[in-house]
Amino acid sequence: MFLQINNIESYGDYVIIVCGYLLLTLTSGKIVSYLLKQVAHKTLSEAASDDQPEEKLKKARLAAGTIIGKCENVIILSFILMEAYTALALVVTAKTLIRKEEIERNEMYFLVGTLTNVSYSVLIGFIMRLAIARF
Repeated sequence: MFLQINNIESYGDYVIIVCGYLLLTLTSGKIVSYLLKQVAHKTLSEAASDDQPEEKLKKARLAAGTIIGKCENVIILSFILMEAYTALALVVTAKTLIRKEEIERNEMYFLVGTLTNVSYSVLIGFIMRLAIARF
């Protein structure tokens, strides 16, 4: 069932949607940090500076990563709720093209961050779809 505003049957559906977006945007950074630490055995800050950028660049990279990650969460979750699965490829492709040079300098940071963020967004999206269908 394609999720549209006129297909939402109850206030419970709105609550599920709002809670899903809040859960995703408030926890995704913590999930990415945790998994990056498990895989690379480094903190997010250490992984962001693997290619030896100056301190100012490292802070800018972390801030940009956080903002891009949150936007990515919202867009991916919206596509999942609308069943626009092929559009997910556009999000990942656009991010890869835009940050190509940075990815080449620090692959681990970007690959783990992006794949974790995308996977977590998709998981929350499917859980929300199940919750809306059941309640």
